[in-house]
Amino acid sequence: GRPEAAHAIERMVDCFAAEINMDPAEVRRRNFIAASDFPFTTPMGASMDSGEYATALDAVLDAADYGALRAEQQRRRTDLSAPLLGLGWAAYVEIANPMANSEYGSVEIQPDGSAIVLTGSSSHGQGHHTAFAQLTAELTGIDIDRIEVRHGDTAEVPRGGGTGGSKSLQAGGSAVWQATEALVESAKVVAAHLLEADAADIVLDTETGLFSVAGTPAISKSWSDVAGHESETTDVMLRAEIDFQPPGATFPFGVHLSVVEVDTDTGNVTISRHIACDDAGTMVNPLLVEGQVHGGVAAGIAQALMEEFVYDEDGNPQTANLAEYALVSAAELPTFERIPQETPTPRNPLGAKGIGESGTIGATPAVQNAVIDALAHLGVQHIDIPATAERVWRAMN
Repeated sequence: GRPEAAHAIERMVDCFAAEINMDPAEVRRRNFIAASDFPFTTPMGASMDSGEYATALDAVLDAADYGALRAEQQRRRTDLSAPLLGLGWAAYVEIANPMANSEYGSVEIQPDGSAIVLTGSSSHGQGHHTAFAQLTAELTGIDIDRIEVRHGDTAEVPRGGGTGGSKSLQAGGSAVWQATEALVESAKVVAAHLLEADAADIVLDTETGLFSVAGTPAISKSWSDVAGHESETTDVMLRAEIDFQPPGATFPFGVHLSVVEVDTDTGNVTISRHIACDDAGTMVNPLLVEGQVHGGVAAGIAQALMEEFVYDEDGNPQTANLAEYALVSAAELPTFERIPQETPTPRNPLGAKGIGESGTIGATPAVQNAVIDALAHLGVQHIDIPATAERVWRAMN
């Protein structure tokens, strides 16, 4: 529901900006919650964790060279041979894990020193296996290719909430992180027996995955050494499980600017640039974040320009298959310009928020606002989405 709610808000902001004759970017800036006001409780009672909204807006303005774009827009309005230029903004706030659901995670060391991670979350392409293995590798020093992440099998995983609400890393990843921390502390007890030292003096080199006594790294034990000695150590298991319970939802946010060209003869809209600054807190794996944003922005652009279910006057569907429904492809999309920004949340040990839905929230209203902005000098105040060539041409004429 966030794309639809943000879409309504972002259209109203642009309508208000036009009414008072102020640049829509400046209207948004004046209405931002200041970074110093967080944590912030809204009048409706939502407790928001952190945000750097103006910083994201400034980053997009700088990347776009916004003043030059506005100047070019004015030039094209006097050049009848050139396509019209439109600039569209969206500055959204998302809510991730809105019900503050808990999640399960466990880590177990195998006799050969490898690790098995179990998660109650579920992956269908987001990259959980990579991100969760990274977390365990960072704390243990075990090579990431020796860490197996499993999910979805109720014979192994006793409980879990699955995937939803962009909560996988902040809840499921935090559970894996804390389970790994507990595991390392247990392993230090076993290593202490092997090294004939006090557990408080044992350190783990997370670069090499070797245990040693503080100050004497030359004598060390590996994870496989520790795993082989586990059974001889009373009341110590090289396995830990955690149900991570966050204190509340997190609030990712972002600023998108879409730059479109409108053909004055046909009404066809082309996206020439799309600049996105989506802040999901701490990024464990920036490449996975980038992929999530790309997919979301593609879906958002498609909703703004192409995707629609059409019915005739008798209610018969006219888009009955994917040959009649305009499915977006790379040919209709620009090279996305993504600006990384990290505003950590205090609501989980990773500082991570959600990213899975962010691109879809910012892209649709930014593109629609851009199309309307391109035609604003003609008196056009609104065009319904999808802004197809026919709708745009009719609005112009």
